[in-house]
Amino acid sequence: MMKIAVSGKGGVGKTSITGILAQTLVQKGFKVLAIDADPNPNLALTLGIPITQARKIVPISQNMDLIEEKTGARPNDFRGLYRLSFTVNDIYDKFSIRSPSGVNLLVMGTVGSAGSGCMCPANALIRALLRHLLTKKDHAVVVDMEAGTEHLGRGTSEFIDVMIVVTEPSVKALETTKKIFDLSTQLGIPQVLIVGNKVTSFSDEAIIKQYCKRNDLSLLELIPYDENIKKADALGKPLMNFSQKSKGILAIQKMCAELLNIANS
Repeated sequence: MMKIAVSGKGGVGKTSITGILAQTLVQKGFKVLAIDADPNPNLALTLGIPITQARKIVPISQNMDLIEEKTGARPNDFRGLYRLSFTVNDIYDKFSIRSPSGVNLLVMGTVGSAGSGCMCPANALIRALLRHLLTKKDHAVVVDMEAGTEHLGRGTSEFIDVMIVVTEPSVKALETTKKIFDLSTQLGIPQVLIVGNKVTSFSDEAIIKQYCKRNDLSLLELIPYDENIKKADALGKPLMNFSQKSKGILAIQKMCAELLNIANS
């Protein structure tokens, strides 16, 4: 089962792409777990979970009682003493939510920076949980990662098959893309692939393609700007139900087929 992480600069559309990719995998017959590891979790709405239910979700990284139960210390305990060995295999069953589209969602919250030196119990729990979930053999896993590069580290990246880096045709987004690509490659992730999003013209296409060619980045797909996706986000509607023939959704579905071909090659 493929394990996919989706990253990129904030605002490039990675959560929308993560949600549509996860739902497409369900349509293709996979059992899918979507993990929201963004500090501002919104994947629940993208997957069609009602806003009243989404508001009640407490990210694992903020679940004080669970953290204390597992590690023996609360997140704001500065004594530095907590259990290094604990089980996490029951968390998926207790805290994952099944979306109307059939995707199972677990809202993780922020994974502490790989270089921050943070040894807090909350960070220990979510890193152990993420490693456990990425080794689930019966699920395809899609992770909506925190924007930027700080979340990457060997403790989590070693189980990722594909890192998708979402960009848009702007210098800032493309430079962040290169940083994520370089770090992901250094961490040994087998496939690091670029997806250009919000493409409005041949000029936008050329900007992304030329940048990828100059910097030896592997471009997987170009996704056109789609007003339907913008409307769905504005209304809090599940993207897949909003417009099945949306050009953006069709491009992401095509991207999914390409990923499956890569996995089977």
